[in-house]
Parts: sequence; C-alpha cells; structure tokens
Amino acid sequence: MKRLGLFILFLVMGQSAYAAEIIETEVTLPDGLGTGVMYLNEKQKEPSAGVIVVHEWWGLNEYARNRARMLAKEGFVALAVDMYGTGKVATHPKDATAFMEAALAEPEKMNARFEAARQMLLKQQQVDAKRIYAIGYCFGGAVVLNQARRGVDLAGVASFHGSLGTDSPAQAGDIKAKVLVATGQADPMVPAEQVTGFVSEMTTAGVDLRLLSFPGVQHSFTNPGADAVAKRFELPLGYDAHADLTSWDALMNFMTD
Repeated sequence: MKRLGLFILFLVMGQSAYAAEIIETEVTLPDGLGTGVMYLNEKQKEPSAGVIVVHEWWGLNEYARNRARMLAKEGFVALAVDMYGTGKVATHPKDATAFMEAALAEPEKMNARFEAARQMLLKQQQVDAKRIYAIGYCFGGAVVLNQARRGVDLAGVASFHGSLGTDSPAQAGDIKAKVLVATGQADPMVPAEQVTGFVSEMTTAGVDLRLLSFPGVQHSFTNPGADAVAKRFELPLGYDAHADLTSWDALMNFMTD
C-alpha cells in the first residue's frame, strides 16, 4: 500500500514531485508538424530506452505529461508528442472527439509526427538507439499500435485502454515490435470481440504479445481523473488503482527484460 500511495502521489503532484531530478524541455518538431515535451533524468549516466508517449483523446494535457515524467523518473528518456500538432487540449468530450477526428482524417501527418518524434529520440546521446518504445493511452494506444502495424522500427509498443481494432490487420512479418496491451473487461469502447480479434491478428502476424485484461475494469483505468469526468459527462470511465499499478509494473518489465 505504501508503494501504491507514492505512485498516486507522483501522478497527482506532477512536475513538482520530480523537479529535483527531471529536466523538462519543450521541443518543436520539424516541418511545422507541431510540438512535444522531452523529459530527461539528470542522474542518468548510461544510454537507456527512449519512449514516445501519445496522449488520450483530450490532447497533450498534464496527465500525459505526468506519464512521461514518471518514465524519466524510472531512468528512461521520454518524449510526449502532441498528435494534434497545435497544442489543442480538450476538457469536453465534444471537443476531444472533434480534435481526434481531425487528426485521424490526416493519417500521413500523424505518421510524420510520430516519425519526427522517433528521429528526435534517436539523436539524443542518452538514448540507446536499439531501444525505442512507444506507449499510448486511449486514442494514443490506437496510435502506437497502428505505428507497429506499419512496421515502424520500434523495440516495443504498449497500449493502455486503447482501441484494438483496425481496417488493415497486420500480416506475418509486418510488425517488428513486441506488444503489450492492457485493457478492461468492462470497457464498452474495447469490447470482448475486439480483444479476441486483436489476439487473433497478433497471432497470425507472429507477434510477441503480452495481454493484460482486468475483470470489472472500465475505460481510462489508468487516469485518476476518470471518475470525475465520468460523473460530469455520464461516460463509462473509471479509475482502478490495482489495474493502474499492475499495468505500469508490466510496462517496466516489458521495457527492461
């Protein structure tokens, strides 16, 4: 319980909890693709994994930034990239939907943003070029999985309560990355048949897949703010501390084994 309490404290307090060790730098992607935020641990001495972090449908808000800080605290180099490109952050589901749909309507630009972020990490002397990962939450989970389906050169991708469906399923040899998926069995946005189809897709593609499915857990289970949003907008969301911590521990193992 002590570890869980500390974990939640870091997530809620945000940057102030890390200020003594974590260097936060706003970065600009080339060719007008947008912005991101780089997080480095000043105590890091040896090259470590670089991690691209893709936000929920709300945009690159404080929650996504906190996740990147947490990765830096663990000794990784994290780059939280703005997939909306212009700093748009929503607080209402209607705006979040509009931002997400606008981004999805320009897949080539999204791919370019992701690749720009990957190249930026590769140029960091603190990053081991053979260990570039990508993680995403909700919308971001679908983004990183689709980058893996495209065959992007990544060591691994991890999706947390992200959509698993696709119109272009991967075939044998398409995916170079190993894959971690954490999902809630009570999440209506990622129903059981979608999970089953995804597992079948990954099996066909010969992917090293690690799947965590949490009974009774809803969408956005990693976000402590999910309960308040669910109540305000009557959405099927819910934070689950056990699923949050378990999936985070699985991610740490995933990126270090």
